[in-house]
Amino acid sequence: MRRPTFVLIGLVAALAAAGCGGDSSGDSDSGPVKVGLITSLTGNYAPLGSEDRKAVELAVQQINDKGGLLGRTVELTVRDDKSAPDQSVLAFNQLTDDGVVGVLGSPFSNSALATIPQVDREKIPYVSLTPADEQVNPVHPYVFVVPATSGTYADRILQYYQAQKYTKVAIAYDTKSSYAMAGFAGTQAKAAQYGITLVATEQFQTTTTEFSAVLNHVRSSGAQALVVWATGAPSVAFAKQYASAGLDIPLMFTGAQASTLWLKPTGPAAEGIFVASSLAVVGDALPDGPQKQAVNDLTVPFTQKYGYAPPQFAADGYSGTKLLAAAIQNADSTDPEKIQKSLAGLTLLTPNGTYRYSDTDHSGLSAKYISINVVKGGAFTATDWATTQLAGLANG
Repeated sequence: MRRPTFVLIGLVAALAAAGCGGDSSGDSDSGPVKVGLITSLTGNYAPLGSEDRKAVELAVQQINDKGGLLGRTVELTVRDDKSAPDQSVLAFNQLTDDGVVGVLGSPFSNSALATIPQVDREKIPYVSLTPADEQVNPVHPYVFVVPATSGTYADRILQYYQAQKYTKVAIAYDTKSSYAMAGFAGTQAKAAQYGITLVATEQFQTTTTEFSAVLNHVRSSGAQALVVWATGAPSVAFAKQYASAGLDIPLMFTGAQASTLWLKPTGPAAEGIFVASSLAVVGDALPDGPQKQAVNDLTVPFTQKYGYAPPQFAADGYSGTKLLAAAIQNADSTDPEKIQKSLAGLTLLTPNGTYRYSDTDHSGLSAKYISINVVKGGAFTATDWATTQLAGLANG
């Protein structure tokens, strides 16, 4: 049974399509430009995937309202990976059968990693919405990553810790998450570079609900700060138990928690916790200029439509759509090989910052576009350190 399909077609662009069009060797040159989205609409990662979908649909609508791509409408097909890697592979195969010229990938790292071998075989551009480093290290020609990679997040967090003059840090991570494993590996690899020693290394699993042993180990380690790499439910439970444990050191989470989807269930326990995120999450901290405008292009209509600010996952979905669209436009073609070459040379300002993809760098986003925030009054607020860093990014 085929998964449900969701289609967006802009009326304005449909009118503009007549008589226009670029070179398109990958599909019909008279119909819509077909792109796919694999995301998690059911299962453990549905809260992440649903935000991706909202933002991708918004970006497609905006593109179509401005005339589409190559004079043709953009048609988006969405398929649910059910938060399961095998379903992501199945969804990718269905999308290629449907004739898509590019795919926006799952927010679930394990799903993306399972799909990449098929991407390698089919040679369809795959713009991933999850940050696991293994997707782009080594480079897979047709795979490009949108969120800053886990290793890049690790680097930024260590920069912040160095600025706070911390030298002893504890780390806890989910051993069942590719994202968390990559974050741990990145932290471990770069800590010494910033004069930091990891004095406690604690493991847990996605199904873990009790963290008292982890917190007790950290307490006795002499650590000056604790960073946790996790996604989904464990991060909520961890934050609540940290708050009641009375541990007198700052706790840091990463982009996976930069969302109301984590803030709301965590409640008052989130106050004072640090969260690293894309600068798009704290756009108000940016100086006026093109970068802030890029954030507002997402934030204003998203907030008007859904009643809350776009979380990290929405910023990733929106930025990923812009990147794929720009690559198609610059290629002047819907031929997947030409789109891949366009992506590999693409520089583009987005809500997440300025991407600079190349043949050897398919992540494209540097650590300077990551903000270190603290939860105040139930909202993410850029720290003074981050505000100083962001001040130099008016132009992206």
